[in-house]
Amino acid sequence: MKIEIKNSTGGAVGEHQIGFDVITDNKGSQAVHDHVVAIRAGARSGTACTKTMGEVAGSGKKPWRQKGTGRARAGSFRSPLWRGGGVVHGPKPRDYSKKVNQKVKLLALRRALSERIKSGDVVVLESLELASHKTKEFLSLKNSLGVAKTGLFVVGSVAKNLDLASRNVPGVEVKTGREINTYDVLRYSKLVFTKDGFQQVEKRLAKKQEA
Repeated sequence: MKIEIKNSTGGAVGEHQIGFDVITDNKGSQAVHDHVVAIRAGARSGTACTKTMGEVAGSGKKPWRQKGTGRARAGSFRSPLWRGGGVVHGPKPRDYSKKVNQKVKLLALRRALSERIKSGDVVVLESLELASHKTKEFLSLKNSLGVAKTGLFVVGSVAKNLDLASRNVPGVEVKTGREINTYDVLRYSKLVFTKDGFQQVEKRLAKKQEA
């Protein structure tokens, strides 16, 4: 399968033979789900923490005698029933990360990228060079490439001008082909690769991956 190569104004300048097998059937759907769940879970901080009855400040003295007061029995100022008392079954720091093996990750990335290519959401540029670090110049490039909403720009290496010009634009991210993952491929409305960036991804996906 071939993909069109464009210049910075959106004009076609050639074609490129895709260096991995584009998935045309339903293969890899579960791998995509598993990898995205793992990525999202790994991004959770897991730092929520509440104090139990044994951890909150307070005396161990019994508030009042057991019988004869007319009030309900009470054994501690730190009771979960009282204001300032401990929390029952509250959250504690934990690790939400999930393990996904490399084979499944690559299958998921290949499936996700195949779907985006078939949908026409992938643009491959001959090169991506900005003359200055001004955001205005980057916005002009973004518009000429048809990136109306969100966009992921995948390059071989992040140039300083591109990094500075794009960092203030909402909904835009710049990464190298070595860094992108399945969730990156799915979450942006448009994927813009430089030829170098696309070849980096191709190198990762060159070998057939089986789930």
